[in-house]
Amino acid sequence: MKISLWPNPGQPFQTVLGLARYAEAAGFDGLWYADHFMPNAEDTSIPWPECWTTLSALATAVPRLRLGTLVCGNTYRHPAVLAKMAATLDHISGGRMVLGLGAGWQENEHQQYGIPFYTVGERLARLDEACAVIKSLFTQAQSDFAGTYYTLTKASLEPKPLQDPLPLLIGGGGEKVTLRIAARWADEWNVWGTPEILAHKGAVLEAHCRDLGRDPRAIHRSAQALIFMSDDPATLERWNAAPSAMPKLVGTPEALRDALTAYAEAGVDEFIVPDFTLGQGEARERSLDTFLKRVAGR
Repeated sequence: MKISLWPNPGQPFQTVLGLARYAEAAGFDGLWYADHFMPNAEDTSIPWPECWTTLSALATAVPRLRLGTLVCGNTYRHPAVLAKMAATLDHISGGRMVLGLGAGWQENEHQQYGIPFYTVGERLARLDEACAVIKSLFTQAQSDFAGTYYTLTKASLEPKPLQDPLPLLIGGGGEKVTLRIAARWADEWNVWGTPEILAHKGAVLEAHCRDLGRDPRAIHRSAQALIFMSDDPATLERWNAAPSAMPKLVGTPEALRDALTAYAEAGVDEFIVPDFTLGQGEARERSLDTFLKRVAGR
């Protein structure tokens, strides 16, 4: 199983750069970065570097890690412009780019920047069309597309990505629409969740693949959950009792190793470690070292 790192986007670029260099040296397989413009909170004044410029800078600083967006909000950019950005970053990185794309969900950044938010149904319909636009531009010399939301007329994209194909990752777990979009278009799929959630949603994805005549094994699967890791029983009990808006894994390194095995048994190919709950500075690196050695067995 691949093990990748997801730095919290709410920290200065120099901190993220240090984490990327640490991840490269420590043996992580990839680094993912969120495409948001601000936190989903009332106070949006903390440092929050932009995703694509950050990844472009990291691509020149770390020569090995796979680099991906987790995930781009489709509402922010026309998909043809996004395809151009992804192909360019694929060249900058020497063929290590993953284009992660989702329908968009964070309302406050749309409100602050005057970006139309649309309804859930409209956002998902736009995502489906955007995938068609991106795939066409990546593979065709010229692309014509006449959709409800997007139009291309003899559109070119040069140079093409170095990777053939440049992986398109669809993020999200909506079982009726999002997973069907993933089954149709995705080279990779990502969702937050525990092993049980991934097993269930993976089965839904596979059913959509069968309906569309696609081999589900062609889709690389990744997942993440907040990590709370300690050898102290009292600390673990306190963390277990604390409410969390996101799926979380709480346990000793040995218990988390069992959870990682359960992810693999659920069909997950890559586990992404968010650093959000792992402290700062040297304490964070010690936690990540522990995860790599005692949990992932690196």
